[in-house]
Order: sequence, then structure tokens, then C-alpha cells
Amino acid sequence: MFAIPVGEGAELRPLEPWNAEEFLEHIDRAREFASPWVPMTAKVTDLESARAVLQRYADKQAADTGRMYGVWLDGTLVGGVFFRIFDAETDSCEVGVWLEPSATGRGLVTAAARVLIDWAVDQRGIHRVEWLVSSRNDPSKAVAKRLGLIRDGVLRESFPWQGIRHDMEVWSVLAPEWRAARAAR
Repeated sequence: MFAIPVGEGAELRPLEPWNAEEFLEHIDRAREFASPWVPMTAKVTDLESARAVLQRYADKQAADTGRMYGVWLDGTLVGGVFFRIFDAETDSCEVGVWLEPSATGRGLVTAAARVLIDWAVDQRGIHRVEWLVSSRNDPSKAVAKRLGLIRDGVLRESFPWQGIRHDMEVWSVLAPEWRAARAAR
């Protein structure tokens, strides 16, 4: 298929149902690190559930309501980025990311998210890109800041996960802001 470079030895590629075994192995490596923030880690527990999550995103891509991509580092799947929500009718989407601990600190999810936002704004005409993050997830908030997203506000105790009601911060960027920031880079 295609691969887009997102760092030295790193590339962004579609993550599809036929990648289920590799995806499961990756989630197993990432589970402890990512589980406080990424509900998918609780859903992907065996090959069948890994394939089901990837099939759900393949179906969302076919319906133009979401997409999922993996980040490979030196040939190993180490994370991913996705359009959790993609709504071409309202010209808005939500981007999400995850990473296993061995790949942190390299700017991989920042670079990969930048590719998704560029595509959404430039190719699909998306006007508003959102990033929802637990107020406790400092690494993800740091990525939102590096991308130039603006913190819109907080949805207080809106997300129950692992026995905790998380405040969810809403970050966003509008297409004109994204284009202006990109031109200034």
C-alpha cells in the first residue's frame, strides 16, 4: 500500500484487519502504558478482538466516518493515529493517538497526527479538527500543544474509565489557523 515517513526509521501506514496479529502484539506491549487513557487497550485482548477493532475502522473508512493508521518504527508497529470521528457533512473530525513506551520521546505521534490533519484540511475540506484528552494525560496534551491546537474547554467528569470519571479537555484547530501555522513553519 503506501507508507509516509514520520521520522527516522518511522512510517505511517494503514492499519487494516489483516494486521490483526501484529496489532495484538503491539497492544500487548502498549497495554500497561496506554490503558489509563486508551479504552481500546481493554477491547483488544485476543486475535479475534484485534481483528474486530481493525474491521470496525475498515468499515468506518468505507462509510467515510473514521480511519486508523499505524506508526511503524524500524519495521515494528509501535503506535497509531486515527480519526475516531470523521464527519464530512459538518466538516469536523476528531483525531486520537496512542503509542507504546519504547517509542516515546521521538515526536512520532506529533508527526503522524500532523499528516492526518494536513490530509483532513487540505484534501477533505475539514474545517474543525478536535482532540479530546483526559485532563490527567499530560503527554497527549503536550502533543496537542506542539500541534498548535487551542484548548477550548473542559467537559467535567464526562468520561467514566477504569472506575474514575475523567474531565475531558477539548482542544481544536480550525482550517485557517492550521494553514497559517503551517505557512509560518
